Amino acid sequence: MSDYNRATKEIDFGEIPVNVIKSVQTYIEKHNLGDILANPVMCTVSTSEKLKKGLFSGAGPKLLVQTAILTDRWLILADNVDQNALYIKSMQLRDITVEDYEKNSFYKMIPDTGMNVNGRFTDASELGSIFLPLGKDATGEKFKSALVEAVQKAKV
Repeated sequence: MSDYNRATKEIDFGEIPVNVIKSVQTYIEKHNLGDILANPVMCTVSTSEKLKKGLFSGAGPKLLVQTAILTDRWLILADNVDQNALYIKSMQLRDITVEDYEKNSFYKMIPDTGMNVNGRFTDASELGSIFLPLGKDATGEKFKSALVEAVQKAKV
């Protein structure tokens, strides 16, 4: 069982909170990415709440709210950790690979739900890996499928 209770809901692009969209736009301008938000395919908000185990909740953030914007060519993530500053990450779909975490060998040791994303991120000079948390719910599964399909199309 995961250390987090995760839930994912789909939202329309226009429903992305103003503070998140402003942070994303600032990030886009800083990195001269152009109009990468032009063709949104799916937008989600995933909430990960740390489960208390015993008297203490253990290491890691108590609350992570991640807004994911999937376009036809980009994945943009906005992480809000414990209601602090937003951390923005982006990657071109053609530069990444994705894998359902539940199909990874680590799942047996540390059960969780989401996607492993590997490849080149916009503001990184080397290849990297991140875990994209998703709820084990209909929207989480829908986003997994949409992301895999979008990555495959971007590589054609």
